[in-house]
Amino acid sequence: MEQEVFARVEKKYMLTEAQAQAMTDALRQRAFYMLDFGDPAVQSLYYDTPDYLLIRRSLERPNYKEKLRLRAYAQPTPDGRAFAEIKKKYRGVVYKRRIELSLRSAVQGLQRGHMPETGGQIGREIDRCVALYRLEPKCVILYDRDAWTSDTDMDVRITFDRRIRCRFDHLDLTWKQEGDTLVPDGQVLMEVKTNGTYPLWLVRLLESVGAKRIHFSKYGTAYTRFIFQNTGAEPSKEEYTIA
Repeated sequence: MEQEVFARVEKKYMLTEAQAQAMTDALRQRAFYMLDFGDPAVQSLYYDTPDYLLIRRSLERPNYKEKLRLRAYAQPTPDGRAFAEIKKKYRGVVYKRRIELSLRSAVQGLQRGHMPETGGQIGREIDRCVALYRLEPKCVILYDRDAWTSDTDMDVRITFDRRIRCRFDHLDLTWKQEGDTLVPDGQVLMEVKTNGTYPLWLVRLLESVGAKRIHFSKYGTAYTRFIFQNTGAEPSKEEYTIA
């Protein structure tokens, strides 16, 4: 079972299609290339407490927050690969720990709160998280992603997400890739992932295309709209704001 650990700073920008095109044109000129996953679709099943404690805490933007999700790509089958992930953020640095296993094994492990022994330390961390918060599946987030990387600027990775959708029913990643729209057509969510420092060329590029950093959470936006539509309660924060 493959295990992966990431630590990086992630910053987000909401772009128009024209701005996104200008970014990708400039990235190509710097020898960046788009990773070929065969299918751009990304699906994530978020786990939370019955009263959505984790996302409610996250929306308050504390110094420390964590989330647990199950991620798959394209249209997975029960025996296809998936990633069980714990994502933590402390003082602006994102720490992601994940294990790869079949979607069926991942779902079963999360249901019983006991991941396969091959999950090692990360699997045990997932078990602890499930038990501590009594987590259950809550929301599916779907989008199409282009991921750009470089063999020379290895500390910079940039992704572009389109057609961002969500659903709070059919909490099964093998179900149809359908959901309610979270971001209007023509808007592209860009994420810049670095070690915390932007190279000068990237700073100038962002300025040249007029990119403005925002605070935005896909699951947070989905939760805010879900609560508003079902209870009429005003959300405590804007869905996304300029940073």
